[in-house]
Amino acid sequence: MSAIGGGTPMPTARTTQKIDADESFGTRRQFLGGWRRRWNRMARWQQWLFLAIVLAAVYYLPVANPWLITTEPGNDFPISCFQMAVYALVAVGLNVVIGFAGLLDLGYIAFFAIGSYTAAFFTSPDSTAIHIPYLWTLPLAIGIAMVFGVALGLPTLRLRGDYLAIVTLGFGEIIRILATIIPAARGQVGFQEVGHPPGTDAQGHPIFSASNGTPWYWLAVTIIVIILMFVGNLERSRVGRAWIAIREDEDAAEIMGVPTFKFKLWAFAIGAGIGGLSGALFAGQVSFVNNQKFDVATSILFVAAVVLGGSGNKVGAILGGAIVAYIPLRFTAIADWKYLIFGVLLIVMMIFRPQGLIAAKSHLLTYSREVADRVRELRAGRRKPGDGDSSGDDSETVAVWRARPPAAPVTGVVPTDTTDGGAE
Repeated sequence: MSAIGGGTPMPTARTTQKIDADESFGTRRQFLGGWRRRWNRMARWQQWLFLAIVLAAVYYLPVANPWLITTEPGNDFPISCFQMAVYALVAVGLNVVIGFAGLLDLGYIAFFAIGSYTAAFFTSPDSTAIHIPYLWTLPLAIGIAMVFGVALGLPTLRLRGDYLAIVTLGFGEIIRILATIIPAARGQVGFQEVGHPPGTDAQGHPIFSASNGTPWYWLAVTIIVIILMFVGNLERSRVGRAWIAIREDEDAAEIMGVPTFKFKLWAFAIGAGIGGLSGALFAGQVSFVNNQKFDVATSILFVAAVVLGGSGNKVGAILGGAIVAYIPLRFTAIADWKYLIFGVLLIVMMIFRPQGLIAAKSHLLTYSREVADRVRELRAGRRKPGDGDSSGDDSETVAVWRARPPAAPVTGVVPTDTTDGGAE
């Protein structure tokens, strides 16, 4: 492209994108982008090696009990780690609904309660139902919670925004009220001695006891890893791309042929199943379930965990859930003020970093890295030395465009041809 009368050359679209990225986000965007590029350039075995080291450190956390982050003497640190893992698992499930599909669910505590009562009904001696091993209740809790998720989603998922939020909030209250008025749910009396996984130590004591949080934490972390692999594959699949399309613009997605109702129902069911699983884990460790543990405030904390960590990002959801559980346990003196603290924290986050601690990726492809590498190779093969219209002159154009005085007009730039030969 040429400029008549010595005007400043008009930047290409790629150049404009570079200028906007640098000027809008600054060094923080460059740092994060550089880190992601380095991660994408790593070989697959290097990525798995790095993740294995991180996972080993996570497993070792309750044993190490670092003095800097310990919750003792106020709270037992291994049990605190388990509660952090449970909140992280809850945040991963709610992130499917809010972060991926863009559906505001304020009654997610209902599925958590369904999972807890499922474990209690089939393992506690206070229940008259048939008794089964505790580990069998985990898939059963997933299935029952998914059934309730579908039952809630069928009549309500045609609603949007605030209306859907109000309906889900009401559903959470309905479950809590049913647990209060139905005699089989035992109200405030609840269920004691909820089951746990089998196994005893050398002294004959159960390994998975209510006072020993380390094996419970290891079990929860193992389940989180499995769920992350499952959710990650969904995110990179056609289902995940449909969720992102619905989140960004549901009307446009439906016009383009995406069956929005079906995929929203899938998101509700999968999120409900993960919530039921986390509730069953919680009931097994605490070994007691009643109607006082599933209020609206706890449901709002679940939403705060997703928003704080980064809606649409799995790692961000885990981090947000762990933080929401950790702060009241670490600072017991301000535990009663936790709702005020998280409210102020969310307001500050919305002002300075609305995308959360870890922002969601802006692109989702099943083989995004392979596609990017192939496109880069094709571009490199098509470049010709000395070709002024190739992408190799972007750095010079950026420098010229930035050096132009702000008030200097762009004169004489008349693009008349968009062919490979450039504009005249």
